[in-house]
Amino acid sequence: MNINKTITIREDVVNRFIKYVKIDTQSKEDAEQIPSTEKQFDLANILVSELKELGIKDAHVDKHCYVMATLPSNLSDTENKKVPKVGFIAHLDTSPDSPGNNVEPIIHKNYKGGDIVLPKNNVIIKADENPLLKDSINDDIITSNGTTLLGADDKAGVAEIMTAINYLVNNPDVKHGDIKIGFTPDEEVGRGADLFDVAKFGADFAYTLDGSTIGELEKETFNAFTATIKITGFMVHPGYAKNKMVNAARIACDIISKIPCDRVPETTEEREGYIHLHGISGDVEKASLKVLLRDFEMEGIEKSKNILNEIIASVKDRYPKAIIEMDIAETYKNMRYKIEEQPIVIDCAVEAIKKSKIEPKIRVIRGGTDGSRLSYMGLLTPNLFTGGQNFHSVTEWIPAGVMAKAVETIVNLSQIYVEKHV
Repeated sequence: MNINKTITIREDVVNRFIKYVKIDTQSKEDAEQIPSTEKQFDLANILVSELKELGIKDAHVDKHCYVMATLPSNLSDTENKKVPKVGFIAHLDTSPDSPGNNVEPIIHKNYKGGDIVLPKNNVIIKADENPLLKDSINDDIITSNGTTLLGADDKAGVAEIMTAINYLVNNPDVKHGDIKIGFTPDEEVGRGADLFDVAKFGADFAYTLDGSTIGELEKETFNAFTATIKITGFMVHPGYAKNKMVNAARIACDIISKIPCDRVPETTEEREGYIHLHGISGDVEKASLKVLLRDFEMEGIEKSKNILNEIIASVKDRYPKAIIEMDIAETYKNMRYKIEEQPIVIDCAVEAIKKSKIEPKIRVIRGGTDGSRLSYMGLLTPNLFTGGQNFHSVTEWIPAGVMAKAVETIVNLSQIYVEKHV
């Protein structure tokens, strides 16, 4: 095995991160297959190879680009039976929202404060718009060159898990049970958990490494529903359209105009839910709307459904010749409902963060993670910080020191589960 036993956690996680972000793994919206892009296998295959170099014999990637592996327990058989199997999960893909190929990571050594000017496209990471930069003074800040996203979402999580496994392999005095390792495709396009085999993974509890600010522990996501509204109108020559034409596109605009302005993403924050027009298409004869409903409580989702139903009813009254149909489907539910059934999964994480000399910050996610779905598939999976900021944009940045703290937290979690059960 090719293992450098003298390298520090900080050096290891930065080296891995720099290597991984240079590999283009952007996923693609609306693809039928999983993975949505074959290039995600490029990183998956590298990770399998690296895991095998660390002596992890069962490391493999399946035909859908899910990587799974097990770091075996170093406890006695009797002890190991008492300790839950803990999993750590990150996603391989990066967002399609910004350019993601030919990423050129830049390390800004010993950051001294102020704006960070990137070398391309006149991109500036402004200190007054990024107040957390002040907490990283004298740390090394990693960015892209300004032409692409960086890919800390979620290659920081991938690098942190791999660094933690490397550390545990090289420090057998650190006791741990069986540790399950998982890397998923297509999280950024909402399909990361679609083909995740929970039984095969074999963990009792798991954590995604897909959060942001240092110390974050997220156990709560939105409840997410999607409304699809289809409108059928009637086309005639516009010169002779009076009392005949039914303009589906105009009706779609009418529906949109009636969504309350105080319930859209642009005007909501913290625990406030929203109704979000995500897509619109159409012409006179046919039009369609895709509307996202998000709220931390199901009561809020029901209120949003009622608002949409009332809007549709009023628009039907105005356009009686139009056919307007709406279907509302569940996307995922707040993982809090499941995670609170087993408090240990949060208690251990809080203790691990504190052991890393960090103040835990239990927060909600104004979105979802693979853990949202996995928690309802039988694998409770809260989300831990990675350190990245400004995800999905060319101003993305991450401090090296926070990545090292994320690695420490993973190692501490592995120990704490042993301490609580043996």
